[in-house]
Amino acid sequence: MKHLKRSLTLPLAEARTAALVFFLVVAIVGFSDASYLTAEHYRGVIPPCSATEGCEKVLTSPYSSLFGVPTALFGSLYYLAVAAGAFMYLEGKHGGGEIKKHHSAILKWTFIGTALGFGMSMWFVYLQLNIIHSICIYCMGSVLTSTTLFITAIFMLRQSSKNQPEAASKIAPVLDSDKIV
Repeated sequence: MKHLKRSLTLPLAEARTAALVFFLVVAIVGFSDASYLTAEHYRGVIPPCSATEGCEKVLTSPYSSLFGVPTALFGSLYYLAVAAGAFMYLEGKHGGGEIKKHHSAILKWTFIGTALGFGMSMWFVYLQLNIIHSICIYCMGSVLTSTTLFITAIFMLRQSSKNQPEAASKIAPVLDSDKIV
């Protein structure tokens, strides 16, 4: 927990472009999966499910929508926001202007979003296994995607904070103290 707190309070060192591109590609894959399920929902069609037999049961359960909105649409918006955050960071890293000023904050909020997405994915796995008693292969693809994003975000945060030992030594005493400055 101490390392995470330090990672989120320090300015981030430049994230590796290759890791960011991987992160962006995974977010686009997640967006594609969730958008497909959203489109099929609004068309009134259950997508074919060859690997498991539970897609129909999961996608028509009471948990498949919230206030009449399919949960897949929330997933699409989540993946779109994560992809936009990664893209804006890449643009700010190589460009200038207003995005450059805030690109570190954009990346931190994107990383926080991956933790929320991972938590929601674990909730949906719990629902499928323990409440609905069926597995949707498309939903599990989304779980794999959000888990990959979360792990990649942790990796990038750790790498970023390791690259800043001088900043870490200056701020560590402030974070470790119980006093609010």
